[in-house]
Amino acid sequence: MVTRTAGSLEAPYPLATAIREAGPLHRARYAWTTADHAVVKEVLSHPDLRSGFPRPQRDRVQRLALWAEEPRRLGPLSPPSLLVTDGPDHARYRRLVTRVFSVRAVEALRARTQEVADALVADLPRHVGPDGTVDLVEAYCSPLPVTVICEILGVPASERERVAAFGQAAAPSLDLGLSYRQARRVEDALEDFRTWLVAHLEHLRAHPGDDLMSRLVAARDDETGDGLSTDELLATAGLVLAAGFETTANLLSNGLVLLLEHPDQRARLAREPSLWPNAVDEVLRYDPPVLLTGRTPAVDTEVAGRRVRVGEMVAAVLAGANRDPAVFTDPDVFDVARENAREHLSFSGGRHFCLGAALARMEGEVGLRTLLDAFPDLALGSGETRAARRPTRILRGWAVLPAHLVPSTVSAPAVRSRP
Repeated sequence: MVTRTAGSLEAPYPLATAIREAGPLHRARYAWTTADHAVVKEVLSHPDLRSGFPRPQRDRVQRLALWAEEPRRLGPLSPPSLLVTDGPDHARYRRLVTRVFSVRAVEALRARTQEVADALVADLPRHVGPDGTVDLVEAYCSPLPVTVICEILGVPASERERVAAFGQAAAPSLDLGLSYRQARRVEDALEDFRTWLVAHLEHLRAHPGDDLMSRLVAARDDETGDGLSTDELLATAGLVLAAGFETTANLLSNGLVLLLEHPDQRARLAREPSLWPNAVDEVLRYDPPVLLTGRTPAVDTEVAGRRVRVGEMVAAVLAGANRDPAVFTDPDVFDVARENAREHLSFSGGRHFCLGAALARMEGEVGLRTLLDAFPDLALGSGETRAARRPTRILRGWAVLPAHLVPSTVSAPAVRSRP
């Protein structure tokens, strides 16, 4: 599995390749592991494999039994989050949420997302530091998705800075291997967000707006007539905040590095802007914001000819599946015109296919295109501020990404993505 070492943080793909070349599915120390595209796809859609991690494994990795035992948990990896709900409850839950977060509903947010991106771009020169660089993560990649999330959640302008702080603090809840201190910080942030959110939901019930969260509060299932419970609404909002913020910020930062390091691909997008939607999918394939996901069997299950027993876990290495040469020609080449780029598995699959896929694609396209159109000479930083990856195991993105808004006089960039 991808682990938090200097090598895997900077270059997880050789390890993912080694996992794939070890066989379609093999037993690692803590889990069955696969980076084979066909097997990962099977795992993600298998009816007897549930999303998430078995309780003993989760406690050992996270070192926090309270995460598994606390019934009021708001984290995206804890019930009743849609990520780890299965069976009839999941079907009802997903029907309601899918209706509200439809492609049509997301497209209605495009104009507002464009306004947010334009405003952030206009403000970038103000963030240039003494070394002539601006941190694109702090000034652009993070505030863009969190502002859009606030629009979705119906957060009033006066509360948005507070909710953004919740998002920053809670985002690591999607990762595993947190230290006790890190996990406590996340726990405290989630509890603070829960307290704020309970009051916010009551406000939306009494004074609904035109935001997606107000629609979700009012939604009723066509089959049962039931709406989402308060706990389900809280979990959905928590998932939107944690997943929609962190993963989209990672998509933007990963995409910027790739396009700045591949000027030929950037030039092609300038000539053929119709390729932008495909370019976003190629970013998601080549350097995904989530490296792997887990599934556990509800019953003893056969996967790729191997017996996976109840209590065991299958780690599906998305980063490896996305570079499987059986599916992608020249998989280690970044190609914005790749015909089958959309066959990546970065949005998971099956009944747990990412509900935010349309939103992420739209934000990725608007965010990357707006910034690069506004600053055609944007270049990776070469000053005192150094680029740094996020110190996470499952999530992949940049914590600091310095860039020059005008061409740099120093040729050596501060960051290089590795194959």
